[in-house]
Amino acid sequence: MMSPISSPGAIALLPVTGRVLMSAIFLVSGAGKLAAPAATLATIEAAHLPLPPLAYAGATTVEVVGGLLLIAGYRTRLVALVLALFAVATAVTFHASLGDQNQMFHFLKNLAMAGGLLQIVAFGAGLFSLDARQGRA
Repeated sequence: MMSPISSPGAIALLPVTGRVLMSAIFLVSGAGKLAAPAATLATIEAAHLPLPPLAYAGATTVEVVGGLLLIAGYRTRLVALVLALFAVATAVTFHASLGDQNQMFHFLKNLAMAGGLLQIVAFGAGLFSLDARQGRA
């Protein structure tokens, strides 16, 4: 059976496209945290996490730096693993009220993101990445 995308060049673009799409939610969320630190800190405090300023700094760093590294394809397997763990941690910390349909949606969205990121962990960054340029794809 012929692949719907039969061109090797088109197939080579799929991993970088996937990385860009996966990183978008982290970059937008990180930018939102940077734009509204007080609101983010209030959310962290409401979740009763310890050391809210440290949690804020860590979450913002993971989202912004992780998103950028994922796009670049640098240390992609490790970055994708960290982002997958972050997505699961935020699902169980902030979206565990599964009786609320909106929270259930966000919980499942985070699990789906983690699943996509684990595919990147398993299969690597692909041809168009810094990892491939350094022989680590």
